[in-house]
Amino acid sequence: MRDEETSQPSTLDPRLQFTGPIQLTDTRRVPGPNLLWDRPGVVLDVTFPDDIAEPVIRAWQRAARRMLDAVEWRSEATTVRRFPGGATLALSAPIDALLAATEVNEWALDQAQAEVLGGSPLDFDAAARRLRDTIAAEERPRLIELWHAARQHEVSCLVDEEVASVGSGTGSLHWPLEEIPPVASIDWSRVHDVATVLITGSNGKTTSTRLLAAVLAQTGRVVGMCCTDSVTIGGMQIAAGDWAGPGGARMVLRDTRVEMAVLETARGGILRRGLAATRASVAVVTNIAEDHFGEFGIHDLGALTATKLVVTRALDSSGVLVLNADDEMLRQMAPDRGVNICWFSLSDANPVVQRHVAGGGRAVWVAKGEIRTGGFSEQGSLGSVGNIPITHQGSAGYNIANALAVAAAALSLGVTAVMVQRGLALFRGSSADNPGRLNLFEFGDTRVIADFAHNPHGMEALVQMAQSLPARRRLLVLGQAGDRDDSAIREFARSAWTFRPDRIVLKEMEKYRRGRAVGEVPDILRDEFIRLGADPASVSSEPSEFDAVIASLKWAQPGDLLLLPLHAERDRGLALLEELRRSGWRAGEDLAISY
Repeated sequence: MRDEETSQPSTLDPRLQFTGPIQLTDTRRVPGPNLLWDRPGVVLDVTFPDDIAEPVIRAWQRAARRMLDAVEWRSEATTVRRFPGGATLALSAPIDALLAATEVNEWALDQAQAEVLGGSPLDFDAAARRLRDTIAAEERPRLIELWHAARQHEVSCLVDEEVASVGSGTGSLHWPLEEIPPVASIDWSRVHDVATVLITGSNGKTTSTRLLAAVLAQTGRVVGMCCTDSVTIGGMQIAAGDWAGPGGARMVLRDTRVEMAVLETARGGILRRGLAATRASVAVVTNIAEDHFGEFGIHDLGALTATKLVVTRALDSSGVLVLNADDEMLRQMAPDRGVNICWFSLSDANPVVQRHVAGGGRAVWVAKGEIRTGGFSEQGSLGSVGNIPITHQGSAGYNIANALAVAAAALSLGVTAVMVQRGLALFRGSSADNPGRLNLFEFGDTRVIADFAHNPHGMEALVQMAQSLPARRRLLVLGQAGDRDDSAIREFARSAWTFRPDRIVLKEMEKYRRGRAVGEVPDILRDEFIRLGADPASVSSEPSEFDAVIASLKWAQPGDLLLLPLHAERDRGLALLEELRRSGWRAGEDLAISY
């Protein structure tokens, strides 16, 4: 199961239509801290021509304000975020009436459309009566009381379609929405939050989440973790699939066994629903790279960076924000006050780190092959980068960066330097510890690298590492999700071309076609590779990712290097590679196993 937290179907009156120059592209509830503000609310993503942008926004604001007052939500507010070709129109609302709030928002947009385009205005009094009735049917007074009481006690309050909870981990209590007790009857002495870390970024989130969970396990505490692969409690998987959104976070935080929580926090979940975790001890942003542009009004690196930095909103007063000092966007947009920042860098010459440490701030960096720390109660060396298996003796720069981020987060939680060192050293880069992330398989002197690289930034980092390995011939498997535009797909091919492959196997990924015709994405990739100089005879296509893996292994000979970014059928591909390794297979031999 995937943790998509997708938008609810529109609740618009079926008579209302958004056609012509004003297009409603999405309507959704956003209960958690989000890109716009910390308040629960609802948003509309709308596109329109620039020449009517301001009239539409002003008319929507007037209509929304009038209706908010009419339904007695006078303390609620509106806000707008512009993006090229449109805007996000948001209004805040009580946490117990967000579905009704979508109807208020949609009514205001329809009224704005009528005003700007000259249509007939709606009957305001009739709409107000209907919306008041809708709100009354949805209201849950005890949920509102619980929500406010949790804030007074400075603990988390998590709400979904069926359950409300206060506190987290060992300090959590939860009830079905229909069975929330009176606030006065709750034993608040039992309620507390556990140390929680949010990890986001464009690349490295999953590896960093898994690695930090392994480091924190050295403390002997029960660690709950959610990521793009699973939810685990104390190292035991309790749910499989993509759980890097709010649903995975709630599952971890409501588990009363959990003493520390590590939550991968994906961009999609932040934009769809906001943060589930409203209180965190540490937040980590690994890096910023172009990806998913065009979704939810995010069209540039600045907006994407702001989205990732939403995790800052969950930090408590003593919380720490761990940032990559080698990332230009994070350097530019890092909060300049009100947040404790711990920077990390691959270089001791990074001026941001130097200034920060000189001013008494915290940082983790690499100097002469060693991880160094400053500003912590324990500071000095965490040992050689080469002692950390996922760095592949220091050749995988992006995993060095992930290890630095993890060390910074763990030290910020008070984990001892010895435990951090031990955890970093014990976490292997295997398909067992870190499936699909820089897994190296050696079949004699033939090497196969399986990885999740899915955007140009990730592919460039993977290729840089792979180029450090000797190879007689090189093969690349490549595919891309269909929701990227043509230029992004071509850029992905360009980033992979630096591998200089002798053979390219393109893969269809049915799971990720996302509206594209069969063969459309492979054809774009093929065209770009040939434009870059690939011999057309060296480029072939396979109908699935697994077929591409089989074709690659059949092509391989001793001394070859195969680069296999795996996405749609990762587990199946990794299982095959593991079985071949166990069987003693060598390149050039038949694949004498069942697949």
